[in-house]
Amino acid sequence: MSKYGTIPTSSSSPGGGAPLGGASPLDFISRAKARGASALATRQPWRELGDVHAIGLPPSLGDAYLRVRANLAHFAMNYAIVVLVVVFLSLLWHPVSLIVFLVCMLAWLVLYFLRDEPLVLFGRVVADGYVLAALAVVTLGLLLLTDATANILSSLLIGLVLVVLHAALHKAEDNADDEVGRWYAPVPQQPSH
Repeated sequence: MSKYGTIPTSSSSPGGGAPLGGASPLDFISRAKARGASALATRQPWRELGDVHAIGLPPSLGDAYLRVRANLAHFAMNYAIVVLVVVFLSLLWHPVSLIVFLVCMLAWLVLYFLRDEPLVLFGRVVADGYVLAALAVVTLGLLLLTDATANILSSLLIGLVLVVLHAALHKAEDNADDEVGRWYAPVPQQPSH
């Protein structure tokens, strides 16, 4: 039986034992792909985010606050993508900062987002809070060293303002009856026998 064209799900080291580090690079890539797909699955349709019929001024500050909370939860992945795209676009005119940003994103992916097991350093388990703090400090420090500080901070501010403005103006989907006919049709009730 030929195995040509198949992708192995695990590999072993030449000695027949487990590969170094407990998993092969192919296993890591496979897990990363699965986690990325599951994270992107939480993204809402862009058509829903950009629906002009769902835009309206909130009647009060309290309603605006409730809309922001509901929409930040509902569109969290979309909003994260929007902010990252704004930062990425602002760094196009600063190639060194862009390279540092991409390297830091890779470090975040490997050391924080795509880990299955706790990080072990010198035989001790490092808590996620310490990993998060260390990555944040290193990322901020490296980006500050690239002399694009004002550019990065202003693009983050622009992204956050866009997100909060959209979240306040977009009518939250708190009642499914309001959505009937716009995104889906109601299923008729079956008579009981």
